[in-house]
Amino acid sequence: MVNYIWVFMTLIGLIFAAFNGTIADVNEAVFKGAKEAVTLCIGLVSILVFWLGMMRIAEKAGLLEVLARLFRPLVKSLFPEVPAGHPAMGYILSNMIANLFGLGNAATPLGIKAMEELKRLNGGKDYASRSMITFLAINTSSITLIPTTVIAIRVTYNSASPTEIVGPTIVATFFSTIAAIMIDRYFYFRRSRKG
Repeated sequence: MVNYIWVFMTLIGLIFAAFNGTIADVNEAVFKGAKEAVTLCIGLVSILVFWLGMMRIAEKAGLLEVLARLFRPLVKSLFPEVPAGHPAMGYILSNMIANLFGLGNAATPLGIKAMEELKRLNGGKDYASRSMITFLAINTSSITLIPTTVIAIRVTYNSASPTEIVGPTIVATFFSTIAAIMIDRYFYFRRSRKG
C-alpha cells in the first residue's frame, strides 16, 4: 500500500511540474537529493560501524552479559508470558541494549527475531499477543543513552556541537518509555478486567 502512495505522490508531483513548467527544477532537486543521500549514508555508515565495533568489544568483554543480567528482572516483569530460557527473551534483551546505545539499525534485526519468537510462542496466530504489543511499545519509545544516528547526521552536516543532543535525548526517551509502559499496562489491566 505504501508503494502505491509513493508512486501516486511522485506522479502528481511530475504532472504538477509539467503543467507549471518546472521540470528542470524537479530534475535538479532529484540529483541534488541523491547526492545528499549518498553523503548522508556514508556518514551514517562510518558512525554505525564504529558503534557496532564498540558493541562487539563490549560483548567480548562481557559488558553486554552484565547489562542483560541487570535488565533481566525488569524484562521478565514486563513479559511474564515469555519463559525464562526462551530465545525471545535473549532477542528482546539484545534489542533493548542496542536501542540503549542508539543503534536503531543494528537493533532492527534483533527486534524482528524477537517478534518471530514471540509469534512462535503465540502459536503462529495472525494477531499480536500481549508480549508482542508490549515489545512494540517499548521498542518504539526506547530509552537511548547515545543517539548515534542523530550524532552522525549532525557530524555529516558540520554541526558545531554534534553531541549536545545527548542530554535532551536521554530525558525525552526516558519519559517516552515510561509513558509507553504506562499506556501498555493500562490497556493490559483494562482488558484483564473485561475478560
